Amino acid sequence: MISYDISLAQWALVEEIRAGKWNTLDFPKIARQDFNLNGIEFVNTLFNLPTVAYLNTLKQNAADNAVQMLLIMVDDEGDAAAPTKEDRRQFAINHRKWVDIAHYLGCHAIRTNCRGTENIIKDVALKFAAESYRLLLDYAKDSNVQVLIENHGGVSNDPDWMVRLMKEVNDPFFGTYPDWREPSADFDNYTYLEKTVSYAKGMSYRNQPTEALTAKMIGLCTQHGYDGWYGIESNGRAAIEQGKQLLNKYLLAKEN
Repeated sequence: MISYDISLAQWALVEEIRAGKWNTLDFPKIARQDFNLNGIEFVNTLFNLPTVAYLNTLKQNAADNAVQMLLIMVDDEGDAAAPTKEDRRQFAINHRKWVDIAHYLGCHAIRTNCRGTENIIKDVALKFAAESYRLLLDYAKDSNVQVLIENHGGVSNDPDWMVRLMKEVNDPFFGTYPDWREPSADFDNYTYLEKTVSYAKGMSYRNQPTEALTAKMIGLCTQHGYDGWYGIESNGRAAIEQGKQLLNKYLLAKEN
C-alpha cells in the first residue's frame, strides 16, 4: 500500500498568479486538471480577502476537483525569534487568523518563519522562539492545527538549532517543514534534512541539481519513516512535472 502522496505548493506557480493568469480560487482546478495532484498548499499573501463567502467558494472548488487542502504557508506576520516580548506576542496573535482559516479549510498545518535578528546569540534566539511558539501552540491545538517551521534563513537554517528548539518546546503539534533548497556554500540541504526529518510534518520538495541527489534525499525520508505529503515547490510547470515524475519513480521503488 502506498502511504505517501504528492501535493502542489502554490509558490511554484507564483509568477503565473502575479501575471494574473489565475488566482487562489482556481488553485484546486489547476492542481487537478493541469497536474493531476491530490493536494494543495497555499501561501497566505496570495489570498484575496478571506471572507466566509471566499473560503466557502474555495472549499467547494476543492471538493469539486477532489483536492485536499493541506497547509498554509504564512509570511509577513512577524518572526518567532523577534527581540521584544511585544513583538513575540504579536507574532502569535498575527498567526491566529491563519490557524482559524486553516482549520476552516481542513488544512492540517500552517508554516511559519523563525530567523532572528542578524548576529543574534543562538541561545537567546532559542529562548525567544520557544516563548513565541508556546503562545501560538496554546491557541492552535484547540483547532487541531500543527505549527511548522521552514528553513527560511537565520537560525532556522541551522539544523542543530532547530532540533534544540523542537526538543525545548516538545509538543506533538510542533514540527519542521524542510525546504529542499539547492545545496550551496553556506547550506548543506542533505545534512539539514537528515537532522530535521524526524520532526518533519511536511516536505517542501524541490528538484535537486542531479537526479542522484534527489533520489538520495527521497531515500533519506523513507529511511527515517517519513510517509507524509511531498509538496512540490520547484519553480514552473516543467519543474513541477519533473518533480512529480521523480517522486513517483523513487517512492514507488521504495514501496516495491
